[in-house]
Amino acid sequence: MPTSLQATTDRDTYHDAAVTPHDRFGELFEAVALAHLFEDSKTFADSVPRVPPQQIMQAYEAERDNPDFDLRAFVDAHFEEDPIACSGYEADTSDDMVTHIDRLWPVLTRNSREHPLWSSLLSLSHDYVVPGGRFREFYYWDSYFTMLGLAASGEDHLLCAVADNCADLIARYGHMPNGNRSYYLSRSQPPLFSMMVSLLEQRGQRRAVDYLPQLKREYAFWMHGEAQLKPGETHRRCVRLDDECWLNRHWDDRATPREESYREDYELAQASPRPAEQVYRDLRAGAESGWDFSGRWLDDTRELHTIRTTAFLPVELNSLLYHLEYLLGQLCADVGEESEAGHYRERAERRRMAIDRYLWCEERGAYYDYDWQRGCRSIHLTAACVVPLYLQLASPGQAERVVNVVAQRLLAPGGLVTTEINDSSQQWDHPNGWAPLQWMAIEGFRHYGFHEVAEDLTERWLSLVYDLYQREHKLVEKYVLYPGAEFACGGEYPLQDGFGWTNGVTRALLAQRDGMVVG
Repeated sequence: MPTSLQATTDRDTYHDAAVTPHDRFGELFEAVALAHLFEDSKTFADSVPRVPPQQIMQAYEAERDNPDFDLRAFVDAHFEEDPIACSGYEADTSDDMVTHIDRLWPVLTRNSREHPLWSSLLSLSHDYVVPGGRFREFYYWDSYFTMLGLAASGEDHLLCAVADNCADLIARYGHMPNGNRSYYLSRSQPPLFSMMVSLLEQRGQRRAVDYLPQLKREYAFWMHGEAQLKPGETHRRCVRLDDECWLNRHWDDRATPREESYREDYELAQASPRPAEQVYRDLRAGAESGWDFSGRWLDDTRELHTIRTTAFLPVELNSLLYHLEYLLGQLCADVGEESEAGHYRERAERRRMAIDRYLWCEERGAYYDYDWQRGCRSIHLTAACVVPLYLQLASPGQAERVVNVVAQRLLAPGGLVTTEINDSSQQWDHPNGWAPLQWMAIEGFRHYGFHEVAEDLTERWLSLVYDLYQREHKLVEKYVLYPGAEFACGGEYPLQDGFGWTNGVTRALLAQRDGMVVG
């Protein structure tokens, strides 16, 4: 029998069914999570069984009622921590930031053929780049921003591998999961696959049309159930607002505690007056949004249990789906599928109209999430308002007003602040800044000719990242954008080093400064 650390040629037998650790270990999984055996709940969700799971459950059922049963000893005997480590790298303090990032790519690259048996990890066909720290797997929206850095570093093989892994997962499961773990299969993340294949074509590495089947399949996932909807009705990720307008929301097909945060979710729901399933669903949808978590999803920005992610139609999600529809229209025309091309073009225009009607606020001069349950726009201005500029669906007048609002309200000394919400204790809020949001703002401003604002934002962000690099010789997941604070905080876990998308965006911006075209 192969050991749990051994690579296997029949790995699909073990990894590619949608069986999560909780599905597999049931009461044992819950007992471990609620006993707080591990500081980070994700540790056990990622642990690797030493022997077949059925054998472990037989042993647990035989031993658990013994007076001297030791749960921690049982776990140590039957599981080992995920051997795919993301720590131990020592930076060369003499390296400049470009050299440091270029040397990190192989450190953050995982061999797809070394796959532990019986773990929650889903197999991939190609080597993959992980964010770093506790994030030892391949993540969807992180990977696009990592690709920007791979392109700038000339890592064309890995650049293609990222998109090909996404294509394979979409073909296998019908959508791109949040990440390549079985417990992520019930949700996705912001749909950036269309941006990935566009980047490959711009770089001359692949033709976007070669990914047309996967692009169509991803679109079908996001639009599942739309045809049966009447105005005011929803199904999974689709919301029909009126006779003419459909928009999308985030969702998760499960309404249970997230396995990577089982204890935290369970305890939060227990303390909430809301039905537990509603809390779990909205937490999971928040994780699909990538903004896990932010006051933009909360009724009370100080109370996470008031989360209502599924009630909001987010600006960036619908902008990305516009790009997907637009690209599908182009690619179908390229292969002679004229009827389908017209179908997707009509959908892109329909979405643009819906975004203008429901997400654009003329009075406030920016894009806001729409609360479809209450029939009103969110009160919270967020950095997501730049994404329509990034994807070029704003009019010139709308773009100018967004740039002015951002400059007045969201621009901090270190870059673009995530939201104006400063009392939530959530990581996707003030005063934190995130690399993907900087990139989308900078590129969006450039698309509409606001080059001075774009360059100013670039310099603010690069100066912030460089300042920490000089002191600590590392790049991190997120940053406080104001002087005097050492590290960003907030959220469910400590600040992570690494870090994939910060490396990617920073490397791409430095390359642009040197005159290289990226993205």
